[in-house]
Amino acid sequence: MAQYEWHSMNGAAFQDLLVWAIALVLGFPLLIIVLGEVIHRQKRRGRPLAETLRVVRNLLLPILAFLFFMIYVLKLQPDHQIVKSIQTLLWIVIIHTALSLLNVILFEQAGADTWRAKMPKLLIDLARLFLILVGSAIVLATVWNADLAGLATALGVSSIVIGLALQDTLGSVTSGIALLFERPFNVGDWLRVGDLTGQVIDINWRSVRLQTFDREMVIIPHKVISGEIIRNFSRPLPLHAERIKMGFSYNDPPNLARHVLKSTALATQGILAVPEPQILTLSYDDFSIAYEVKFFVEDYADIEDIRSRFMSRVWYAAQRNHLTIPFPIRTLYHFHGPTAQASSTNRKFAESLESIPDFVPLDRGTGDRPQGIVAGVTLQHFGTGETVIRQGYPSNSLYIIVSGQAALSTLDETGVDHPVLSLHAGEFFGEMVLFSSEPSPVSITAVNDLEVMMISADEVNQMIARQPSFAREIGQILEVRRRAVQLVTQKIGPQTQGTKAPTVFF
Repeated sequence: MAQYEWHSMNGAAFQDLLVWAIALVLGFPLLIIVLGEVIHRQKRRGRPLAETLRVVRNLLLPILAFLFFMIYVLKLQPDHQIVKSIQTLLWIVIIHTALSLLNVILFEQAGADTWRAKMPKLLIDLARLFLILVGSAIVLATVWNADLAGLATALGVSSIVIGLALQDTLGSVTSGIALLFERPFNVGDWLRVGDLTGQVIDINWRSVRLQTFDREMVIIPHKVISGEIIRNFSRPLPLHAERIKMGFSYNDPPNLARHVLKSTALATQGILAVPEPQILTLSYDDFSIAYEVKFFVEDYADIEDIRSRFMSRVWYAAQRNHLTIPFPIRTLYHFHGPTAQASSTNRKFAESLESIPDFVPLDRGTGDRPQGIVAGVTLQHFGTGETVIRQGYPSNSLYIIVSGQAALSTLDETGVDHPVLSLHAGEFFGEMVLFSSEPSPVSITAVNDLEVMMISADEVNQMIARQPSFAREIGQILEVRRRAVQLVTQKIGPQTQGTKAPTVFF
């Protein structure tokens, strides 16, 4: 009877062993194949759950199958060291999988305006650390039968020692948590912290990282940044107001100076027309009248380029409008009467006349009479990108290019600028509306630094009276440019429905 029972027990044990062996040999590969198909579909749909399922397939299932093999096939006892080690590894993978699944459910698929999408990364990392510590305590208690009370006491004493040793770091972490709850800035914002200005590129558990205009990375601990005054150039609006101070001579009328500064600001790329730039007269200083220009930009990252463009154009605008930017020095002048000043101006004017074509009948001086400035003729300078003649505005002067290059273009009804031709030294423009009060059908823009001789309509009439062939020269050039404008207009006509060809006045 006993022998029969022993054989029965061995048969049952063998049958149980056979069942587990078949389950592991067949069930494990089948689960791997099924999870592989599910992962492929999730990845093809772009869902973050695929990463969690990949952890289950590559880590959790193999460790679980190995544990079952040790317990149910090799018949190792649960308190065996190898079994406990495998159980510990299994719990670690379970905790990792659970945290990954929780992150996918709560944060990866969160909407843009939900609290889950606005949760700071630091708080997510701290919550993850807390859950890992709780999971580690569960593993120690269930697998290794550790005394959590004694462990908690030891950790409490150790935490005091560690806290004293890392009080600066913990202070930065605490300040970082406060900043993240307050959320005064985000990644991508432009900040000024103390004397530093940069764009936020990272906010971690200990510090904020800024990238300056010099492409340098500056790391500011939370403990330091929490004690500083922070200026955020990106909030509450991305608009930023820039203020620039400059001075003009006491001989320059303030209203004229303010008008020139405002028109220059409006013509500078990057400066917004709305809100409108403001020009303020600040004070009467030792060397000049001080003005402040306040303008707005949309992106603070471009502020250096915009400021440089504006300051460069101010010089050209001041030269054209005969405004003086005084030197902050004391200058001793030896005045020899009006003759010396007139001689210097005449010499510069005479040098410009040398580049004017011979068919232009300007008074160049002959014999004993030196070349001099003609009434109605002035020299003007334009910076790169400045508009000399704007389409839709009248112009009653003829411009001859002394040096530099200009571009003639026309606008369609959608506001797109289409180039027509280039103008070089010795050529003239402005002839299309010279003798009419109609607006200009084209725009003339300086391609690079441009020096022009501006001749009034009255002086052009006198030049034609002195040399009638000059009128034929103007007419021929006018006809060539009129055809060029019409050709460009015909090309852009099909692209802009309802666009009318510009009227050319001659």
